[in-house]
Amino acid sequence: MLKTRVITAFVLLGVLLGAIFFLPPAGWLAFASLICGGAAWEWGGLGGFARAQRAAFAALMGAACLLLGLVSGLAGDTPRPPFGLLGFYAVSAAFWLAVVPFWLKRKWRLQGTASTVLVGLIVLLPPALAMAHLRAVSPLLLLAVIAGVSVADISAYFTGRAFGRRKLAPEISPGKTWEGAGGAVAGVVIFGVLLALGASLEFARTPLVVVLLPLLAGFTGVSIIGDLFESLLKRQAGLKDSGTLLPGHGGILDRIDSLTSTLPLVGLAALWLAI
Repeated sequence: MLKTRVITAFVLLGVLLGAIFFLPPAGWLAFASLICGGAAWEWGGLGGFARAQRAAFAALMGAACLLLGLVSGLAGDTPRPPFGLLGFYAVSAAFWLAVVPFWLKRKWRLQGTASTVLVGLIVLLPPALAMAHLRAVSPLLLLAVIAGVSVADISAYFTGRAFGRRKLAPEISPGKTWEGAGGAVAGVVIFGVLLALGASLEFARTPLVVVLLPLLAGFTGVSIIGDLFESLLKRQAGLKDSGTLLPGHGGILDRIDSLTSTLPLVGLAALWLAI
């Protein structure tokens, strides 16, 4: 299993880097739409959809991502800030910051087709659009966000294994600990500060570092919330993984769970800075 996971990880990394740096804007938007559609197929499984419903929802989501990206100008060679996505990002931010903490506490379930579709739209569409948006701002920015989530995941895993004692959410994800969460914050803070220092010496000034640290800690917390949210839905659906597309890693949702919560917030920040 470890060998399979490693091989799949290297293949995914190669595909991702190639797509980020070499696809034209329209090609990258299509790539993001494909990911959105594949994630929607798995989301339908979490909601108990029949195959026909899952296929329809996947097609709808992929088409919606592509259409909204085209309308927002994300397929052009000289993209403008897509301020039309502000509403999508704002709804996503409100969902992750104000709704999901209560969802995790009360362990709500996806009930019925309408609620599954509505929540799926909020969870899947904004991050897919943010993938296209952030890559248009800078491929390195998008890569930094993805790398930051990976650093959080890896740091939490190894810190939790070494020092984990207190369970973070035992009824949702028994393997996660508060010590692991602390390790994730530390890892992302170190990673983010090093990136900031490498990008600009201005971040070496104390006031900017003071601003950066809570932002990085908040980014990590939101990534953990995204991970826990998908873990809860999988547990309620009686599934170990969201899918089987990625050998050793499960499905698309298993790989992007933390990105569903973090990408829209970074997209929102990018639009705010572009004003």
